[in-house]
Order: sequence, then structure tokens, then C-alpha cells
Amino acid sequence: MFSVSRRSLLTVGAALPLLGRLDWAVASPPPAKADRLRLNYNESPYGPSGAAQEAMQRGIATAALYPYGHMYALAELFAQQQGIAEDQVAVFSGSMAALRYAVLAFTSTTRGLVMATPSYEVPRQAAENWKAPVQEVDLDAAHAHDIPAMLAADPQAGMLYVCNPNNPTGTLTPTDAIREALANKPKGSVLVVDEAYIDFSDAPSCISWVKAHDDLLVLRTFSKIYGLAGARVGLAIGHPALLERLAVFGGDNVPAGSSLLGAHASLEDVKLLPQRKALNARARDETVAWLKARGFTCTVSASNCFMIDVKRPAEQVIERLAEHGVLIGRVWKNWPQWVRVTVGSAQQMQRFREVFAAQVV
Repeated sequence: MFSVSRRSLLTVGAALPLLGRLDWAVASPPPAKADRLRLNYNESPYGPSGAAQEAMQRGIATAALYPYGHMYALAELFAQQQGIAEDQVAVFSGSMAALRYAVLAFTSTTRGLVMATPSYEVPRQAAENWKAPVQEVDLDAAHAHDIPAMLAADPQAGMLYVCNPNNPTGTLTPTDAIREALANKPKGSVLVVDEAYIDFSDAPSCISWVKAHDDLLVLRTFSKIYGLAGARVGLAIGHPALLERLAVFGGDNVPAGSSLLGAHASLEDVKLLPQRKALNARARDETVAWLKARGFTCTVSASNCFMIDVKRPAEQVIERLAEHGVLIGRVWKNWPQWVRVTVGSAQQMQRFREVFAAQVV
């Protein structure tokens, strides 16, 4: 593991304010009222596991201490489970922070960002504030990343971003296509693969590839399947020299000790992932089948979200459901009639279907 002191961050003080000028109205909408069903944030309906909650309670007593020991322990455990070296894992206060730092580290006014659309918009927002050029490439006919088109989009690109499974569509990009991106991307660029949703799918991870590639960064988060979105714990996995380039912008961006202990306990719970993956798949597939039976087209999701073609301006559907206590969304400008829905529990998806049937069908 590496460490960057607070004082070292002063060398990039001019860059850091850019992080505060992102489109927060899009990235962080106001929280919902307690009585509303939140299917708009891709949060877990199950929350932290019992073991994670107990660990987080214990962590409160350590709040007087800096949490670096817990950070190193989490990185060590994750590295052991993945079969990589500990210095190839860096811990951040959410993978969103690591993603923004990657944009700052790997792009510039002359070396841009290439990404898909629709996809997770945070790297685009960060690049635009950083004055780096952005090339957005439409998903292909299967709603996967169009890797050949992305490779051709900017010969001087500094960073290629692949979210797999993709947010908001939940769709997968084939592993061979990601290998093609890594092999044929512009010289000197970095491929960033965001695996925030990988544990919901059967797709293989790219993490083991970092052992042979110093130009690959893989991101993971505890916000989704582990139910720790509010705890803010994320990981960046890559060559140590690559991680150092991120650390310059936020090496002290470490979660609280209680959050780290909750993440550590989650990794130790070997039954948690398969249980939650099965619950998610059942609720998702049941709802998608219900929608298809009523004439709606949905993306083929392997994640905890999917998109619906509502055959009208999607904003109207979002507003209509919100009036009845069900929050969904949001809308991507090049898919104006599609809306994203987060997969909740079986009971939550039943409520979604009831309201959708009454207000949209």
C-alpha cells in the first residue's frame, strides 16, 4: 500500500477545486422523503449485512484514531481474495472519488476521455470541468460498449472508460471486447474498467489482468451489492505506479474506521454475495418479464438496474410515479424515452409494478 501526506496535496491545490464544480444537481439529487420508495439511486434494499453492522458498531469506539490500520487490513484481505499484491489495491472514500481522480490523472487539455453513452456520467462531468476533451460513443445494437468505435474516437485519448456492467443499462460488454480495448487503445493511455456492478453478474472480472498490465485501472465499490452506499468505501486496483498518480489528488481520502470495518466484515461473509445476487436476479427478471408482457422493451440487464422504453418522454413517467411515492430515474439525453429503474426487494418491485400499471400501462 502507498500513503500520501496531506502536505503533498498542496502541490495540486489548483486542481482540486475542480472537484467541487461538478454538476451536483445531477450527481446528487435531494434525498427522498422517508415514505417514498427509492428506486432511483441503485442502492441496495437490504443494507449492510448483520456482520457488517456489528463491525461498524465496534468501529465507533475507534473514532478518535486515524483509520489507516483498518485501511491496510481491508486492502490486504481484498488482495488475498483476488490473488494480487497488496500494493496493487488502494482504498478510497467511495469509488466515485477514485474515478474523478483518474480523470484528473490521466486526461488533460490535449489528452481526452473516451466513454460510452448512455453510461455513468461522473467521468464526463469531471473531464469537462478539467477542460479535457470528451468523446462519447453510442452503445452498440446489443447495448454493449462499441469498443472499435471507442478506439477510433480519439487517437490522442488519455483515458478510456468502460463501465461493466454498464450503468444505466445494466448490460454487459464481452470480455474479449475489453481485451481488445486494452490491447489497441492509444499509446500512453489508461483503460479504466468500472466494476461497481460486477458481483450481480456472471461476468469475469478484469482484476487479475493488472498483474500483467500497468495501464489498466479497475474500480470496485461496497455501495451496491454490499449495501454500504452511505459508508463510502471504494477500491482502485492497478499497478502501484498507476495508483500513485491517483494518490496525488486524494491519498488521504480514506473512509472512517467504522466504514472500513464494515467493508472488511462484508468481504469475510462468503454467503452474502450469492444470496444477494440471487435475490436481485429474481426480482429483476420477474419485473422485466412483467413489463415485456405489457409491450415495453427493457435492456438485457445483468445488474441491479435496467432501462425501460416507456414510449413517451421519460420525464413524464418519472414525475407521474413520483406523485404516487415511487422514485425512478434518471434520463440520459440521447435516450429521452428510456428511464432507469433500480431493482429493489420483491416487495418493493411489487409496489413499483402496481404504480406503473396504474399510471403508465
